[in-house]
Amino acid sequence: MKELIEYIAKALVDKPEEVVVKEIEGEQTSVIELKVAKEDLGKVIGKQGRTARAMRTILSAASTKINKRSVLEIIE
Repeated sequence: MKELIEYIAKALVDKPEEVVVKEIEGEQTSVIELKVAKEDLGKVIGKQGRTARAMRTILSAASTKINKRSVLEIIE
């Protein structure tokens, strides 16, 4: 899941070298923290949160396939 979010985020931003993804795994839920450069934050979130919502939807679909729950946190 971490690699999926990292791939999507790096494709969206202007500074892909500043994309940092951390995965905190629990028993049934894993939290994925995404940190990007300050000027790229708007690109990752999108208008009215549409891009962030789309990334969460993709993450949810992929994690359902492996019977886990994943949550995406975008860190400023």
